[in-house]
Amino acid sequence: MIHFDNVSKRYPGGHTGLSNVSFRIEAEEMVFLTGHSGAGKSTLLKMIGLLERSSAGQAHVNGRNLTRLKKRQIPYHRREVGMIFQDHRLLHDRTVFDNVALPLVVAGLGHKEIGRRVRAALDKVGLLHRERAAPIILSGGEQQRVGIARAVVSKPPLLLADEPTGNLDPELSREIMELFIQFNQVGVTLLIASHDIALINRLNKRILTLSAGELVGDNPEETRNAG
Repeated sequence: MIHFDNVSKRYPGGHTGLSNVSFRIEAEEMVFLTGHSGAGKSTLLKMIGLLERSSAGQAHVNGRNLTRLKKRQIPYHRREVGMIFQDHRLLHDRTVFDNVALPLVVAGLGHKEIGRRVRAALDKVGLLHRERAAPIILSGGEQQRVGIARAVVSKPPLLLADEPTGNLDPELSREIMELFIQFNQVGVTLLIASHDIALINRLNKRILTLSAGELVGDNPEETRNAG
């Protein structure tokens, strides 16, 4: 599903986002990405979603060589990658329904199919009763659920989440992680960046650890035996 081979990202001015990072994530895995602030977690996720391009190395996602992907092919790639952000990135001048529907509208689906898929996604995250609400009146946890619904409404095989529980209390964080586990159980591959080590360890999943742009840990055994 995801294969990085000595991938590096260097920005103008000399700053290094990633340095010779190599790993492989198989289809239907659920993997956590951790590390200090500025370690390169967001950069790595953005490269998978082609919000950033690598400076060196080879990155393959879902059979595509991202290094060679042409600009006109990027929208098709992104339709197969759901992205969830810590700050939700919701459009506050549109309803919850319209926010979730946006990827389907862009993809050109019909009105009836959009309605069916949006309501199914909202039902999955427990917000079907809020479809006509404005995002601004929702709680932080509800807004994050809307963001998740928007990411999964296109039924992508891969979900990326960048600190999805960073602004939530422990109980809401556990609820969001339970949603991700449910998606993984039906075959979705997940890569989740998080600094919540205690929560991650309780889930007994593989952990990739970044430090100063380098991959310094890939230890599924430790997480399996935790707790």
